[in-house]
Amino acid sequence: MRKRQWAVLAAVAMTVVGCESGEGVVVEGTAPATVYDGPMNLPTKELDEHTPRALRLASGAAGRALECAGEIHNGNGPDGWSEGDGGDTPEEGLKLYFDLFDPGDPRSGYRVERREADRVLYSYDVAGRTKVAVVVAKDQEGRPGWGPETSASCDPSELPADWTASHGYEIWTDRTGERVPTTEVSSGAGDDHCGWTEVHFLHLGERTYARDPEGLLDPGTLTAPYDGSATLPTDARDTGYRYGDRELRLTDDRRTAYVRTPDGVEAWPLLREHVACK
Repeated sequence: MRKRQWAVLAAVAMTVVGCESGEGVVVEGTAPATVYDGPMNLPTKELDEHTPRALRLASGAAGRALECAGEIHNGNGPDGWSEGDGGDTPEEGLKLYFDLFDPGDPRSGYRVERREADRVLYSYDVAGRTKVAVVVAKDQEGRPGWGPETSASCDPSELPADWTASHGYEIWTDRTGERVPTTEVSSGAGDDHCGWTEVHFLHLGERTYARDPEGLLDPGTLTAPYDGSATLPTDARDTGYRYGDRELRLTDDRRTAYVRTPDGVEAWPLLREHVACK
């Protein structure tokens, strides 16, 4: 794929290896080996779905500028900023993107990948490849000044490990040690404001499992109780998925996630339905 809510090639660039600490929103360096050279002003279209195709259509040039190893993860088109919000410079337009939308992407370490009179493409790079892209535009209809036009990002698993770890992402690896996309497998603690700090969720595609040692979840949402001292079924196969010292095993019915730790085996039951804080 060529290079989240949201040109003469005059690019200044820097390969970002992941640490936000001590960096500005925009950094300078040498030009990248590959610069996005497609149209900067692409028509966008919103579809009522969250598929890679829909995200690419919604994110215009930003989506085309990504260089993901996997599929596009987030993509957004023109939205949100209004008269009086626009900045005096492209960099102020980029900062406005973070202030308005809080997209959950790195907030520093971007570079100018490409510049035109009325648009600038900013990219956040990992090992020389664009993983987050934001296009800011000048003087949109009814919105003078610089502001975000389109944005797109790759899966969080493609961002640096130190950044994902410090921002609450639990990125699993496969049997070869490669980081796995969060759309394939991911996990995380429950919401603090719900008092679910001891609850942990594991997402496998469309299925979600829960570690609930204190019984904080409504039992009706679980297909079985959590078991912290389970016996591993003989037909449970090793998926190869690892997170730290956790190893994931599944039986063919996939009704329980068996998580092996140095202390033994835990049985995380499948959720009957999505649970959310109230």
